[in-house]
Amino acid sequence: MAKSKQKNKDKQKLKSDSSVSIKASSESQAEESPKGEKLQKVLARTGIGSRREMERWIEQGRFAIDGRRATLGDRIFPTQLVTLDGKSVDLGSSEQVRCLLYHKPVGEVCSRKDPEGRRTVFDSLPHVGSGRWIVIGRLDFNTSGLLLFTTDGELANALMHPSSMIEREYLVRVMGNVGDSTLENLTRGVMLDDGPARFTDVVDGGGDGINHWFYVVLMEGRNREVRRLWESQGMTISRLKRVRYGNVFLPSRLKKGEWMELPQKDVEVIYGMAGLPPKAPKPLNDKEQQKLDRLAKKSGRRAARRLAGGDNAPKRKRR
Repeated sequence: MAKSKQKNKDKQKLKSDSSVSIKASSESQAEESPKGEKLQKVLARTGIGSRREMERWIEQGRFAIDGRRATLGDRIFPTQLVTLDGKSVDLGSSEQVRCLLYHKPVGEVCSRKDPEGRRTVFDSLPHVGSGRWIVIGRLDFNTSGLLLFTTDGELANALMHPSSMIEREYLVRVMGNVGDSTLENLTRGVMLDDGPARFTDVVDGGGDGINHWFYVVLMEGRNREVRRLWESQGMTISRLKRVRYGNVFLPSRLKKGEWMELPQKDVEVIYGMAGLPPKAPKPLNDKEQQKLDRLAKKSGRRAARRLAGGDNAPKRKRR
C-alpha cells in the first residue's frame, strides 16, 4: 500500500516536472520567435518619408508585402518583399544614414515644392541615391540659419517630437526699447493664440540705438514662435537666425546656402540627442565627395569636420 502511494506521488511529480518543462520550452520559443517590426517604422528608417507620411501611404494602399496589400499594424521581416506603387523598396538602405548641416538663407521655404514657385531648401542639397532628405525642424521664409537633414525618418521623428525637449537657440535683432520687465515676461511666459509659451533663456547680444541683439532659447518649435513671443511685448524682429539645435552649432565659416556632410562622430552626437542607437554614415560617391572637399577648402577645414561647438560657438555676454 505504501509502495503504491509512493509510486502515484512519483508519477504526479514527473507529470508536474514535465508540464513545467513544456511551459518553459514554450516561453523560450516565444521569446526567440521574432515578431518583426512595424512596417511604417521600417519605411521611415529608409528615408522614404516620415512615419506619419508612411502611415497615410499605407492607408492609401500604396504598399504591398509579398504581393499582398499592406495595412496599418502589419509587421515585416528583412526577408520579405515590400513594394511601393508596384516598385520594390530597398529595406537594406535603412542600415546606413546620411546627415547634413545646411546654412539656410532668407528667401527659401522648407517644403519640397512651393505653389508660388519660390526656391526651396531641397534645391541646394546633394542627390540621394535611395530614400530622400528629411528636414529636422523647419524655418520660415524670412528666417535664416541652421537646418539639419537626414535620410533616417525615425531619427527625424525622434528629434522633432515634443517629448525630446531639445533646445533651439536663435540670434534675434529686436526693434524697440527692451526693458527688464519685457525680458521677465518672456522668460516667465505669455499666452499666445495656441497656448502658453516662453523662452527658457535670454542673453544680451549687444547693439546700440533702436536695434538690439539677443540670444533666445526655446524647448519647442511651434510656427513663428520666436517672432510671436516678441510681438506679444510690442516688439518687432528685424532679423532672425537659428544658431543652435541641441548640441549642434552653426559653423561660423559655413556660408549661407552651403551644406556640410557630417562624419561618423557627429552622426553619433545627433543620434545621442534622439536617444537612438547610431547608424553608420553612407559612403559618398566621387561627385559628392568632391563637393564636400570644395566646401571644406572654402572654410579652411578638412573634409571630416567636427561639429562647430566650443571655441566656434558665438560669443555672448550676460545681461
